[in-house]
Order: sequence, then structure tokens, then C-alpha cells
Amino acid sequence: MRLLGDGDAADNCWLSCVVVDPERAGWSAADLGTALSRADVETRPLFKPMHRQPVFAGARAALTGVADQLFAQGLALPSGSAMDDAQEALVFRTVERFLERR
Repeated sequence: MRLLGDGDAADNCWLSCVVVDPERAGWSAADLGTALSRADVETRPLFKPMHRQPVFAGARAALTGVADQLFAQGLALPSGSAMDDAQEALVFRTVERFLERR
């Protein structure tokens, strides 16, 4: 699992996302999302690629597969300036417990 933007001082991390390679990790982003949901932590998949949006069906596109891979293997975690310390701790604690069981 890697945190997008981690270690990049120039990155604008307004969205906290992880990308999971299920072959290497032995679990998927959806598995982590399920564990977080059970702890009442809301997550969502990364943005659906533009070429998968109905409004762009048939539009010309330069596809490499990266957007589809991020959509399939990514998970957006709760983030924002309105989160308090307890909410942040719940997210971290739930992720840590999930990883400990793997």
C-alpha cells in the first residue's frame, strides 16, 4: 500500500488516497474499505476515469491503463480540515489493525 503524494513536498494533498497492489499485498483496496466501513469510517473509490463516464462515451482518448488501474486499486480515505483528532485517530487505528491482521 502506498499513500499518494507521500514524500512529495510540492504535492497538494487535499485528498488522502491509498493505492493497493493486491498481488503484492494479499488484500485489496476494497478489503480495506470494508474494514473501515465496519468501524463507521466512510471511504470511496478514486474518481471514475473520464473515458468511463457516459457523457464521454465514444470521445477520443489517449489511454494508458493508469486511470483504470488507479480506479480499481485506489481508495480515498477521509480527509479535511473539519476532521478532529478523534476522527483521525479512528482512521489510523482502523488501518493499523487491518494491517496487523494481514
